[in-house]
Amino acid sequence: MHRIVPFLTLILMGALGGLLLSLNGCAGTSSNISRQAPGHIQHVVIIVQENRTPDNLFQDPVLISRGADIAQSGLNTSGQTIPLTEIDLGNPAPIPSNYDLDHSHKAFLELYDNGKMDGENNVAILNCGTKPNCPPPNGQYRYVNPADVQPYFTMAEQYTFADRMFQTNQGPSFPAHQFLLAGTSAPTATSPLFASEVPNPYTVTGCMSIPTGYVSMIGPNGKEQTTQYPCFEHPTLTDLLDAKNITWRYYSPLQGYMWTAPNAILHMCGPNAPPPNGTSCVGPDWTGSDPKVFISATQVLSDITNGNLAQVVWVIPTGQASDHAQTNDGSGPSWVSSVVNAIGNSQYWSNTAIFITWDDWGGWYDHVPPPEVLVNCSEWGCGYIYGFRVPMIVISPYAKTQYISHQNHDFGSILRFVEETFDLGALGYADSSALDDFSDCFDFNQEPTPFQTISAPLSAEHFINDKRPPLDPDDD
Repeated sequence: MHRIVPFLTLILMGALGGLLLSLNGCAGTSSNISRQAPGHIQHVVIIVQENRTPDNLFQDPVLISRGADIAQSGLNTSGQTIPLTEIDLGNPAPIPSNYDLDHSHKAFLELYDNGKMDGENNVAILNCGTKPNCPPPNGQYRYVNPADVQPYFTMAEQYTFADRMFQTNQGPSFPAHQFLLAGTSAPTATSPLFASEVPNPYTVTGCMSIPTGYVSMIGPNGKEQTTQYPCFEHPTLTDLLDAKNITWRYYSPLQGYMWTAPNAILHMCGPNAPPPNGTSCVGPDWTGSDPKVFISATQVLSDITNGNLAQVVWVIPTGQASDHAQTNDGSGPSWVSSVVNAIGNSQYWSNTAIFITWDDWGGWYDHVPPPEVLVNCSEWGCGYIYGFRVPMIVISPYAKTQYISHQNHDFGSILRFVEETFDLGALGYADSSALDDFSDCFDFNQEPTPFQTISAPLSAEHFINDKRPPLDPDDD
């Protein structure tokens, strides 16, 4: 195996002339998106849920019958085959998802085990405390009760389900959300370091973190070697959007969330005091009569209904609706359905592409080893391993119907799709070396698919009328 090196190292090496090649030959392929007829896609909505893998969340017989690569068992380090057993999505529930799993960079290395994908039994089970029957036997080898996630199955069966979607980073939520916004979790545009873990503390983070707050950083040797204050400064996709006067909004229920990526970007946050003494983001993106970073879980529904949907949108859930183990109450599929239904039954359906993904693997078992990307070797090493698979559903009147995409995708692919759709140019991070641009998921010559409302247990009104304070993520 080649030595694992951080993604930013590849970016820097690429900028210096290193040739980036994917093992399956898809990186750097020519785009069909950029050659689409003008006007097909005018809005892109990126819905980000939390902490699941395809093997864990999508035990759907219909998708499997169509060729989706979903396993019913996994290996452990003793060479045993461990059947995946059922667990409910939410907590509480009859078989509650009332514990969490380690999904740090260390846990990635344990499951990955040099590509053998047999180390899941070494992934720590967290936060059981005195709960009865916690952890259950082989608690890492679980799949979600299909009845709990039927709305996800319906969407995936009707449109495109991607069974080769990989998170770009090798760890938890904080760096994953940075990649989804900017294609990197580096602290600066030229740093050889990148964030690898959740900041400490994780409840109020980014440029409003307490003065002693920190996040672990991976260096060029692929090892966590230092820490730094979790407030970064480099371009993000929103800067490219602003330069072309493309409207955008980032919806998140809490300002200090580690899932709220803009609060860790200095020029986006505009903290009320210079770091590390800021306690709130008060920059132009957050304030005024028409903010771009909107601290509300449900404002996106109102904006769709009122004809105010921006051209590019990120939608971040509350802890209750996030699908995050231990935190969620089982309402995530209904939450996502409410956003999709709002768009599908609005004026925006005819020209919108919706990407539904999960920010990281959450520690759950998955059997597919992530792809390796090769660069010209240097003293820093010769390769980078992407993170584990996460689910991806692509919904649009131009998304291929009843289609399983086996093409490799990653978070950079989403950014690249946006860049090509709106002719933005490139950030030069994970977008530039993305595994692809989702071209295989669309057919812009097909007759636009009429929208069919997604049936779900809870309606949009449930979320609009829910007065509970949004939960923080319980740990990462």
